[in-house]
Amino acid sequence: MERLDKILSHEGFGSRKDIRKLLRKYEVLVNQERVYDPSLQINVEKDIIVVDGEEIDLHEHIYLMMNKVMHTISSNKDGEHQTVFDLLDDSFKTPYIQSKLHLIGRLDMDTEGLLLFTTDGELTHRLISPKSHISKTYLCILEHKETEEHKLQIQKAFEQGIEVGPEDNEAGFKCEPAIVKWPSEAEIQKYLEKSSYVKNPEHDFALLTIYEGKYHQVKRMFAAVDNKIAFLKRVLVGSLELDLNLLPGEYKYLDDKDLEKLN
Repeated sequence: MERLDKILSHEGFGSRKDIRKLLRKYEVLVNQERVYDPSLQINVEKDIIVVDGEEIDLHEHIYLMMNKVMHTISSNKDGEHQTVFDLLDDSFKTPYIQSKLHLIGRLDMDTEGLLLFTTDGELTHRLISPKSHISKTYLCILEHKETEEHKLQIQKAFEQGIEVGPEDNEAGFKCEPAIVKWPSEAEIQKYLEKSSYVKNPEHDFALLTIYEGKYHQVKRMFAAVDNKIAFLKRVLVGSLELDLNLLPGEYKYLDDKDLEKLN
């Protein structure tokens, strides 16, 4: 339960003093009855608030999927670059939502694909906890072609848990077992149809599923087998697949069926 004035203030209707004036001046309905008391307790799961004929969308929690665009920062603030939060509609920029909306994990600036936003801290903790072993699958575009023999060697090394070297201030470590597959041309086209990737005949393609999320992990894994990432796109978290109708930078709400796939 939350006070009416707190809710309306967080929804962008001004300070609590402004809300008292609003209740006197405009028709504010709670469950179809006009109210004047700013301290009225509201059940955000059940009650319906209408201000001057417009229903207020009360979310207990927000769940969004974005197809992250290249060259955006997975942060809500950055002095130099556009952030993924900058791409959200103004309705997500009220003080109340801004104080709660956050990312579940991150993607590097030069990585595209599936990025999740929520106000649900419990879900975030479950998905990022190392104990959960939630899978994340990436379409990896490699700088040079791999032989069939080396592909088998890579699969075996990743399945056993490969050692990666240090990078920047991060120490090297042994990765948990991971799964690498070599996608068909149809799978490649499916994931790249609405991507900013520029086709290059020298490149090769892999689908890598990992169960952790260390610093630059995917790039370091392929560096350890003598290749480099030319382009990276996250396409799955758990069994939740990126909505391929979303253009880079677009987003949508997740429904209950979507959330069930985050296991």
